[in-house]
Amino acid sequence: MKTKTQILTELWIDARTRFSNQLDQLTSEDLKKRLGSSPNSVGFLIRHIGDVELLFAKNVFGEPSVKVTAKTLIAQKDTGELTDPVELKQYVSESFQKLRSIIEKQSEEDWKTKISTKEFGEKTKAEAFGRIISHTTYHAGQLAIINKYGTI
Repeated sequence: MKTKTQILTELWIDARTRFSNQLDQLTSEDLKKRLGSSPNSVGFLIRHIGDVELLFAKNVFGEPSVKVTAKTLIAQKDTGELTDPVELKQYVSESFQKLRSIIEKQSEEDWKTKISTKEFGEKTKAEAFGRIISHTTYHAGQLAIINKYGTI
């Protein structure tokens, strides 16, 4: 029988494919695309997903070794500089690996631990974990639409 950690890890990885499956075919030109007057480009959203994964590792799962400079949250708007597909793919690959490593260390009891953040208040780690899943899939949908219909 699978543990809660194994089940939640599998759920997250499968949901994240809505995002990761889009990355291989993206070009530097695609990363500049926006939809109409929307404030965020494809490149910005990719970096944002990586930033939030690292923040989750640090703030929700309490991993002190994770260092993150959340450019997208600091800038609070797209500055147009996130156009290197290799760099962005590497960043979100690293954010995925770090978060996965931390998730896989969680015990059954850890998932019941209450945490508190300014973004979503007090929740158990399991409840908070739903946020990273929905966050990534939400932005994955945006990426798909922007890449398909957006312009530079």
